[in-house]
Amino acid sequence: MLGALRMYGEPAVRRMLPLGFAAGLPLLLVYGTLSFRLREAGIDRATIGFASWVALAYAFKWVWAPLVDRVSVPVLTRRLGQRRAWLLLAQCGVIVGLTAMALTDPAIELTRLIGFALLTAWASATQDIALDAYRIESAALERQAALAAAYQTGYRIAMIWAGAGALWIAARSASGTGYQAHAWTVAYLVMAASMLIGMIAVLRASERLAEKSDSQPLPWRAQVRRAAVDPFVDFFARHGRYALLFLALASCYRISDIVMGVMANPFYVDAGFSKDEVAEVSKVYGLVMTLAGGFAGGWLVARFGVRHILPAAAAASSTAVLLFAWLATLGHDLPMLVVAVTADNFASGVAGTTFIAYLSGLTSARFTATQYALLSSLTVLLPKLLAGTSGMLVNAFGYPRFFVGAALLGVPVVALAALVARMFERQAG
Repeated sequence: MLGALRMYGEPAVRRMLPLGFAAGLPLLLVYGTLSFRLREAGIDRATIGFASWVALAYAFKWVWAPLVDRVSVPVLTRRLGQRRAWLLLAQCGVIVGLTAMALTDPAIELTRLIGFALLTAWASATQDIALDAYRIESAALERQAALAAAYQTGYRIAMIWAGAGALWIAARSASGTGYQAHAWTVAYLVMAASMLIGMIAVLRASERLAEKSDSQPLPWRAQVRRAAVDPFVDFFARHGRYALLFLALASCYRISDIVMGVMANPFYVDAGFSKDEVAEVSKVYGLVMTLAGGFAGGWLVARFGVRHILPAAAAASSTAVLLFAWLATLGHDLPMLVVAVTADNFASGVAGTTFIAYLSGLTSARFTATQYALLSSLTVLLPKLLAGTSGMLVNAFGYPRFFVGAALLGVPVVALAALVARMFERQAG
């Protein structure tokens, strides 16, 4: 046990904290926090649900992942290395997007705000491509769970800041109650400035250079094939008949969390919870519980292996959503909110770390960025497509039935995770 815990002090693990922070900061600002901002501005729930499709940028990052894997950034790649060059470029894009979102009022220019949110999501997804590759290339497979836990820690700290921090800043910047556009301007400008933490981390980090180039230049057709075709051929060749099963689990493992997540913040607004209550319970305390779950997941995977934890983590994550259905029948009940957030966020932390370790183990060192981008893209594609209709479902059936339905989506996922665990055993044998 001490050996497993000692991993968290290694340099490769520690450097994932600020990099994870940079990765986690933009997501809520184009997703959860944005939905709170839109609902407070009087935007309809159905529109908020459709606006969540901005996050589909993360689902299609595999399209340009080969560019991040192979194409050099002028000047930066030579000085920083392939991964850090793309990280720095993407972080600049996030700062531009968040600044533009800060200066746009959704009550007046909703379409323009969504466009800037899409720019932010695209830059953030590009950052994820480079960072996932950098993380996987930083250590051997047995260290990936620890790297994932440290990455998740930084990621979740950023989510506390982008969630609770943004709400707290907006509340303190307002001159009264209700929606005030200038308060959100201040909050989003502070968030944009916070990306400097990631930029400093990139500049101070080191990069292990992978052997990715041939001794002689390749013809352009060979380069295209190597960048856009070979990573996918390699994946199916290595995993054979299990490849589609592994991809199926990747496409639906986090479906319950993601589908319910879009309507969580509108639910808090409609249930009468204040910004401070949401910030303290859901954002700060809740993400502390996610961190605890993340570290627990890292230890469990190191102790028992991915295949043993994968089904149990999926079951716990989807079951916890049922507590929100119960909360929805009670309305403004702060103690019950604490209970629901505790269970949901701890289970999500365990599931998140376990799932990252699972995806990391499926990639090849030769095509890290492209293959991981494909797998992580599948993780959000189907769930976010369904989540786009969440506002319509809440309007039609109400919050309690919606949360129950989100939890039930996890039932086939648990069965599929158990099947994948058996396939892992056969493949290892």
